[in-house]
Amino acid sequence: MERTVPRMLLASAARFGDALAVIDGDTTLTYRQLTQQALRFARAAINLGIRRGDRVGLWAPNSYRWIVASLGLHCAGATVVPANTRYRSIEAREIFARVRVNAVFVDDGFLGYRYVDAVRATGDGAPSLGDIPVIDMMKWDDFLASGAAVSEETALAAAEAVGPGDLAEVIFTSGTTGRPKGVMIPHGPSLDLYTDYSRIWGLREGDRYLVSLPFFHTGGNKAGMIASLMNGLAIVPMAVFDADEAMRLIQQHRVSVMNGSPTIYYSLLESPRRREFDLSSLRVAATGAAVVPVALVERARTELPFEHFITAYGMTECFGTATMCRWGDSKETIANTNGRALPGVELRVVDRDGTVLGPGEPGEIHIRGANVTPGYWEDPVATAETIDADGWLHSGDIGTLDAEGNLKITDRLKDLFFVGGFNVSPAEVEQALAHHPAVAEVAVIGVADERLGEVPKAYVVPRLNTQPTQEEIITWARDRLANFKVPRVVEFVETLPRNASGKVLKTQLRAVNR
Repeated sequence: MERTVPRMLLASAARFGDALAVIDGDTTLTYRQLTQQALRFARAAINLGIRRGDRVGLWAPNSYRWIVASLGLHCAGATVVPANTRYRSIEAREIFARVRVNAVFVDDGFLGYRYVDAVRATGDGAPSLGDIPVIDMMKWDDFLASGAAVSEETALAAAEAVGPGDLAEVIFTSGTTGRPKGVMIPHGPSLDLYTDYSRIWGLREGDRYLVSLPFFHTGGNKAGMIASLMNGLAIVPMAVFDADEAMRLIQQHRVSVMNGSPTIYYSLLESPRRREFDLSSLRVAATGAAVVPVALVERARTELPFEHFITAYGMTECFGTATMCRWGDSKETIANTNGRALPGVELRVVDRDGTVLGPGEPGEIHIRGANVTPGYWEDPVATAETIDADGWLHSGDIGTLDAEGNLKITDRLKDLFFVGGFNVSPAEVEQALAHHPAVAEVAVIGVADERLGEVPKAYVVPRLNTQPTQEEIITWARDRLANFKVPRVVEFVETLPRNASGKVLKTQLRAVNR
């Protein structure tokens, strides 16, 4: 198996040839054309002075241009540093400066934001990037033309020189619990992981994959783009998720594969226009989050036409995936667990003292394997805090393992709170409330209380055409939970705050309750 992105791309071009690799609006690229475009981009990058090991920023939404740029930079030997499109100037410059990028590629004007100006900004207390090249991918014809000064043989030699241990990306964590950290992801181990992932999930040559998770995130990049290109799928990228547009694309392009956060499936299920579209081509789907609502899995499996709907679990520090369900797993396993470890991945559950716990006993999830990052970029202290001397990645997630090795995530360590001395898991409360027939989505946090220290508060997104009341939701919870776990306040909202990868930003919910 080819263990670098450039060699994988060249092999896929030879194997899949004229099959479609990308469908993006009016632009379509076959595998042969995509490889030609990537090598053309690599020639221009080399002409710009980019060499093996250089870090290059990529700050843009999902599109065929992102795919070509990423692959082209890999072929030139560069390490891609993708930035969240929701970042503003100070945030992006801070991470680009930290890894000392040699250039930045942007999609200027996306959602009305001037990315070129944002990269070049100075005088606001954030690091200056100096006079490094900033290329607008919406106007890259001149840039691509500059590659004529570099031969295709030079680009191919650069692509073939990339080694499995070279860094493919430095992907920064979402920063939901603090300063973003740069996770180093080598070519070889990440391709090994997604070879197994693709096989277990059941991806097939000719499948069409709606990739709505952002390419700057491991879900869109590795489980989406890379898994597709390894297996002969056609990528249908979405820059901004919209349920009606997603259903239009599914119908138009006969999309068969989807992956996304729980909110994506909620959006499809709750769309008043769902029955206007032919979604019968959908075959396999996956979702993942620290905690996946059981009610969502049950609805998606019954109301959407998937043959195979699985849950999976991972984090950037383990290249996005550590566990997943399998074909043949029972409905109960898929609805209630995140599946079993992928080949070569070890899991354990430990208590606060580091003692390994038995089946069904809750504790922190530890992960070990070749899919664990070698560390955070130039941050040995944070690396040592997260990955111990024996190679175990301390996830910060609370969960259990059953006798068959299925993992069930129950909460985040940092989300737990105490009510009158009793430990409360927000996810447990959320799972109970999510089964209410009028609840589409829910997030629970602890808020200050003079008597008990903290009490639960629930933020609820009602299902379509329903108008639940606070009393109704609280009564539902009281019938199913111990009294100290029952929300004292229910606030109804249209949406929950999320980052670009779909995680609920509970830091924002907590901030408005201080």
